[in-house]
Amino acid sequence: MALLSPPVSILPITPSTNPKCLLPSRFAFKSFSTPPAPLSLPTFSRTFHSQSINFCSCLAMPLEVPTSTSQLQDSLSYSRAYWVSESVIAWNVDVGDGSCYLYSSKIAALSIGDGGIIGYDVKIKLEEDNGGLPINVIEKFPLLQGYKAFKVPLTVDAKSLIKCQLAIAALSYELDCPVLLFFAAVLSTKIVLLILLLLELDHNGFYDLSQTDGQCNNVTGLQLPGVLDELFSYEGPLGAIFSEEAVTLHLWAPTAQVVCACIYRDPSGGDPLDIVSLEEVNGVWSARGPKSWEGCYYEYEVSVYHPSTLQIEKCTANDPYARGLSADARRTLFVNLNSDDLKPEGWDNLGDEKPALLSFSDISIYELHIRDFSANDHTVHPDFRGGYLAFTSQDSAGILHLKRLCNAGISHLHLLPTFQFAGVDDEKEKWKCVDSKILETLPPDSVEQQAEIVAIQDEDGYNWGYNPVLSGVPKGSYASNPKGPWRTLEFRKMVQALNRIGFRVVLDVVYNHLHGSGPFDENSVLDKIVPGYYLRRNSNGCIENSTCVNNTASEHFMVERLILDDLLCWAVNYKVDGFRFDLMGHIMKRTMVKAKNLLHSLSKGMDGIDGSSIYIYGEGWDFGEVAKNGCGVNASQFNLCGTGIGSFNDRIRDAMLGGSPFGPPLQQGFVTGLFLQPNDHDHGGEEVAEQMLAVSKDHIQVGMAANLRDFVLTNCEGEEVKGSEVSTYDGTPVAYATCPTETINYVSAHDNETLFDIASLKTPMQISVEERCRMNHLATSIIALSQGIPFFHAGDEMLRSKSIDRDSYNSGDWFNRLDFSYNSNNWGVGLPPKEKNEKNWPLIKPRLADPSFKPQKSHIIAAVENFLNVLKIRYSSPLFRLRTANAIQARVRFHNTGPSWVPGIIVMSIEDGHEGVPGLSQLDPVYSYIVVIINPSPTGIKFASPALQARTLQLHPVQLMSTDEVIKNSTYVASSGCFTVPPRTTSVFVEPRESE
Repeated sequence: MALLSPPVSILPITPSTNPKCLLPSRFAFKSFSTPPAPLSLPTFSRTFHSQSINFCSCLAMPLEVPTSTSQLQDSLSYSRAYWVSESVIAWNVDVGDGSCYLYSSKIAALSIGDGGIIGYDVKIKLEEDNGGLPINVIEKFPLLQGYKAFKVPLTVDAKSLIKCQLAIAALSYELDCPVLLFFAAVLSTKIVLLILLLLELDHNGFYDLSQTDGQCNNVTGLQLPGVLDELFSYEGPLGAIFSEEAVTLHLWAPTAQVVCACIYRDPSGGDPLDIVSLEEVNGVWSARGPKSWEGCYYEYEVSVYHPSTLQIEKCTANDPYARGLSADARRTLFVNLNSDDLKPEGWDNLGDEKPALLSFSDISIYELHIRDFSANDHTVHPDFRGGYLAFTSQDSAGILHLKRLCNAGISHLHLLPTFQFAGVDDEKEKWKCVDSKILETLPPDSVEQQAEIVAIQDEDGYNWGYNPVLSGVPKGSYASNPKGPWRTLEFRKMVQALNRIGFRVVLDVVYNHLHGSGPFDENSVLDKIVPGYYLRRNSNGCIENSTCVNNTASEHFMVERLILDDLLCWAVNYKVDGFRFDLMGHIMKRTMVKAKNLLHSLSKGMDGIDGSSIYIYGEGWDFGEVAKNGCGVNASQFNLCGTGIGSFNDRIRDAMLGGSPFGPPLQQGFVTGLFLQPNDHDHGGEEVAEQMLAVSKDHIQVGMAANLRDFVLTNCEGEEVKGSEVSTYDGTPVAYATCPTETINYVSAHDNETLFDIASLKTPMQISVEERCRMNHLATSIIALSQGIPFFHAGDEMLRSKSIDRDSYNSGDWFNRLDFSYNSNNWGVGLPPKEKNEKNWPLIKPRLADPSFKPQKSHIIAAVENFLNVLKIRYSSPLFRLRTANAIQARVRFHNTGPSWVPGIIVMSIEDGHEGVPGLSQLDPVYSYIVVIINPSPTGIKFASPALQARTLQLHPVQLMSTDEVIKNSTYVASSGCFTVPPRTTSVFVEPRESE
């Protein structure tokens, strides 16, 4: 008779009261690809013991089919279990009545044999804790909800085991007998159970499983951050520490077996001066060396088990706390940041020279890439172009432009990544370049420019820098000399020069991911020192890559500590004034709050700077594995409310431009012609477009009120709602802030197309370049006159173009050029690089080819003046920079609301009090009332409101004195409360106080 497939399940039984009769409640049979040959029933001479056996035939247990040896071997490559504390391992496996064991091998020899795991030094039985995982473990690792808890015996030396290859295995009892498989197919379950007993009786007639652990049916490696945090969290010195008589090294590497430091005289080549063995105390490896090490270089050799290779690897790595590097970034420089030789004249007193900052509400931010600033500026010395020292050239075209921005009100200069990043060689002589003179002869819509740029894009001098390698070292390619300590000195000169112009300096920091990982990548550092700790891994043990690659895990203690120490280094040793966090939502809220508190605790007396004036903000996007607090409470927009930490307001950006950076490229928004000047995109008909415009206006008004969640306004339906009750297209609340400095309002940044490029893409082909220029200014004026903190991308004020490149991170100087002579805005320099833009080439090509799209110098100069003017208006009155949510609610009001609105027009008033009069306090000594009217329409409009009648309003003096003749046509009639505003114009009317 053929064997049935699968075999019949064995039913659970109640064992004898005899302690040797150890019948498991579940049996597992191996399956066979072909049935066994027919067998005869054997004859047995043994008899049953007189004790009874009870059968339960009402519940059937599922059959477990064990995993093959090769599959189990593959499972060792994963890390699906978590050693979360010294006494607890979490694993999402039900071992039933089987057993669970922890195995370790100091030489990483674990493998799967026929009998289970082999090659181990230590084998430890684990017992399941039916109470489950502790609450504190679930809070730290939310993804472990529902995992089983296994108790590690108190006698286990966890500190030794974590240096080994580790695996955890589940074992079940298994009988592999063709005879039984045959009978299982033809006989009743009870008879088969009797045969089982007959086959396995010992010499006393008992069924005995006490001599076997069972068959391995599941195995995996372990993730260790939990136990490492519990046993090895450390707050002592790290990196190279300098004293008058010695230099000491400290490296946190609790999983390492051996650590050596190779000391070199030169930055590359040559034999080591010395190879020093570091000694370990509780996970920290240390060595003491002579003062003569200062100025030398070193690298670590770390012997450590690496889960990516399942081997003990000897990794060569830089110091994670490096403060200097060799020119090729392969060795760490012994550099004493307190050395007087590395300080510009007057450096120690720079804390006293910082530009005044009375309130974070007075901040406005200008985002700039170091290389963009001067690479194309021929008024800068050739050796300084594209680097730190360009900011010390006080009479260059770029510096003169920055001085104009500063005088108009820009307070903070945000520099894109300035730390050591991958993608650009620090040694300039290795760079490849294109001949720009040849590119300039090519047609504006040609594919050839991008082909030339792409061919060398990984070997030129350009990259945005979001490829972090060592976040505590200034980038060498921006220094005139990347060797030795020059980068430190020149970075400090840059900060000092910018402070003296009047800017505070913000660094763009990238702590959400690392560029390299594994034991062999030359850009890997942290993952060589403590493999598997610094990077966030998923439930299989694979590195999370939602940020782009190698996500870091700030929920781990020493990752958080590295971030905090790094910020402290930049704030104290480089005297920077703020930090912008890339993909901040991938960092835990706890880390961000600690960072803010740590920075604000710094004082001039102790640290040389006033930390209370350091502002931090970032991208609070909530996506990937951290979404909805998947890895703990993260620093997302909604979670940060109440912290005073700023986050970018993408709602106002999308409402102004249309759609989102990931939506249809022609979808229009408030300033790009939605409903009022439609393009060829199907928005769903005229009624739908009008409703979209109304909703966009609501979003913008909420943003202009600092995106405060509790700000009350009348929406387009005529309902009185809070900002948090206004929803985005997917139902998410628009507003999330509780104070104005938690909102960064912006319309463009380094990511995505520039503001001018977006306007050129989304507007109808036939409109004039003058109209697009006015759209550009309309957008920046909304940002400049909103409550909250305004943020501008460098070049917004100059109609900057990147030839409609949506992601110019690696598009070379050619597509990223800034021209502070105002001769060109860089429009029409060829089709943008194929990789990120090809699908939009059919839309881009005819626009680039049309000469009417390109602004002339006169357009650029006018745009710059208009931008400076709107900044001057913002800083002409504190009413544009209210400091509290209550002040905004009490003073800011929107008119032209509800269903009877004039399409598209935003009318905002800001009211001040009068000294000695009950009610609102007086904030502005010059103006008592302000009205801002924004007209995105291609035609002029009239707007009348009874609430605005009988006032002494007049056009703001800055606009009256402007060279923009259009804006001077703005009028106000007091008797009717009627305003006239020209097309695509923001008009500001003020009510001067009566002179006493």
